[in-house]
Amino acid sequence: MTVSRSKAAHEPVDVLIIGAGASGAAMAWSLADTRMRILCLEQGDWVKPTDYPSNGRDWEARQGGDFSTSPNVRGRVTDYPIREDDSPIKVVNFNGVGGSTILYAGHFPRFHPSDFKVRSLDGVADDWPLDYATLAPWYALNDRMMGISGLAGDPAYPPKEAVMPPIPMGATGNTIGRAMNSLGWHWWPSDTAMATQEYEGRAPCINLGHCIAGCAQGAKASTDITYWPPAIRARVELRTRSRVREITTNAEGMATGVIYYDADGVEQFQPAEVVIMACNGVGTPRILLNSRSARFPDGLANSSGLVGRNLMFHPYASIRGFFDQPLDGHHGPHISIWSQEFYETDTARGFVRGYTFQFNRGQGPVVTALSGMGLDRIPWGAGHHQAFRRSFGHTAAISAICEDLPEAHNTVTLDPELKDSDGIPAPRISYTLSENSRRMLDHAMARGSEVMRAAGAWDVTTEGPVAAAGWHLMGTARMGTDPTRSVVNEWGRSHDVKNLFIIDGSIFVTSGGVNPTSTIQALTLYIADTIKKRLANLFD
Repeated sequence: MTVSRSKAAHEPVDVLIIGAGASGAAMAWSLADTRMRILCLEQGDWVKPTDYPSNGRDWEARQGGDFSTSPNVRGRVTDYPIREDDSPIKVVNFNGVGGSTILYAGHFPRFHPSDFKVRSLDGVADDWPLDYATLAPWYALNDRMMGISGLAGDPAYPPKEAVMPPIPMGATGNTIGRAMNSLGWHWWPSDTAMATQEYEGRAPCINLGHCIAGCAQGAKASTDITYWPPAIRARVELRTRSRVREITTNAEGMATGVIYYDADGVEQFQPAEVVIMACNGVGTPRILLNSRSARFPDGLANSSGLVGRNLMFHPYASIRGFFDQPLDGHHGPHISIWSQEFYETDTARGFVRGYTFQFNRGQGPVVTALSGMGLDRIPWGAGHHQAFRRSFGHTAAISAICEDLPEAHNTVTLDPELKDSDGIPAPRISYTLSENSRRMLDHAMARGSEVMRAAGAWDVTTEGPVAAAGWHLMGTARMGTDPTRSVVNEWGRSHDVKNLFIIDGSIFVTSGGVNPTSTIQALTLYIADTIKKRLANLFD
């Protein structure tokens, strides 16, 4: 909307970033050397490491409460509700400085070169307007900034260096690795955002095993402790408890700033010369669709009609094996090794594209008990303790991250009734699992069960798709060179609004079969570098 200056206004800034998570933090750090006045608005708070569940014995209980990965369960004032009844996969995220890197498992793969040319290789979806080689130096820079552990030489990728040694494989990794060898299938120590040695003021991992509940040790690379400290030292301003309602525009169709609510719920106006969105694949279309005006009646930057469309999750399959011998239990980083044996398309499998296997350690005692009772594996009464002892510390798991192809009917829209605590419409998710994804999930569960049997599991359970696994939110403001078929150009600038940029997972053209954080941040650093090179003619 066009807004009058009668609202409470702040001094104008050169660059306004919305969101302080994986992409917003990287952009703030990269642009800081321009000496422009840069402000980031974040609707959440700083999280104190002393507040993480991993500081107490009730860490598993708190993972189901105030540190739940689901904003609908967590229900903090800094969260916004999400209407997701019309989706078998539920959104998980975190709102605060660091965004979802606060609660992610720290698995840090890159896209493969093939992921950028899916249309050319497989005749589905679309090719990206850039390629792996373009992002390679930015992947490397981001690995150094985040402090990534790994092992060089993975044949699934072009050559890439390791910043730190890989995390220990442990009993679980060794057991699964031997099974993979017996099957003749690829596996490799994973790239992980965990420090395995002292690194840039961060202490090394001490194998607490509470990674998803927030790392009190500081070994996990969340952006509140990686990118934000140097950005703030370089005079970037980070304003928390600032929830953006909409982006404002002038008569020429240029962004003029944002209307947001401060911690007291007071409406504020922040003017800016450039606006950069970093709110994830649900939060970004939510704000764009809510930024309606006479000039932009369908929402901002939406002349293509694609804002909020082509939502991609990664459907997850879960395969759990039960072993006689003790394994690592829940101790150690969540993921130690991966396999990309089934990553590239093989039409004989009955689907296109593929998936990554992540091999996970076991569960904590509370989750072991609850899941065991849910599966009738740990009964009440006689035999309860014996059954618990047979499960706790005796399981390993495989997660299959399945590539999700873009489909226009999978959408983020504004709910007509549900609102957040400031009265802003909540996002509504409408998502249908494709037949291609269904066949891929079935294949992953079958092959994962083979791995578990080869590793010696006496029983195997499978689930797919896993409902509470909507970590990866992509595709809802896609990148491309054709303004009728994309929302932003090949360097993240809106086709419709020349001083509006988008840098989060919503600009993904395809989803790949790997966690997206590494690629989100590499894209961000690439876009930031392009902005700096084009400052003299940025809006041409």
